[in-house]
Amino acid sequence: MADTEIRLEIVTPDSTVYSEVVEHVVVPTANGRIDLYENHAPLIDRLNPSDIKVVKDGKTEYLAVGAGFVEVYAKKVSIITDQAIIVDEDNHEEIEAAIKRAEVALDEGRESNIDEAQMQLLEAAAKFERARKLAKGKVR
Repeated sequence: MADTEIRLEIVTPDSTVYSEVVEHVVVPTANGRIDLYENHAPLIDRLNPSDIKVVKDGKTEYLAVGAGFVEVYAKKVSIITDQAIIVDEDNHEEIEAAIKRAEVALDEGRESNIDEAQMQLLEAAAKFERARKLAKGKVR
């Protein structure tokens, strides 16, 4: 492990998806992508659906996340999100199929009489699936 360490925890309504000590993490926020190291200034921000870059033991891995919040204190980053997945466990065919399903549901939602809250859920699902694809493309 590097000289600097920070605990990263990613929690969804269903489970703790990730809980590890890492060197640093790059998080997509409403104010741009933020590279977080140990002893970062305290921060609370809105999390955008996208990919998260995690560097641990000199190796880089990516996770896809949905909308949520990020909270940072000296040696801990907490992410609370509606969806999260470690993309190394994904395959391209599953991701493409999920994107198509999300886009079809979104198109059908636009053509029907569903309310705004349901449309936002469909849009969030589509964004999350695109984030999975983006993050998987970064895994080599």
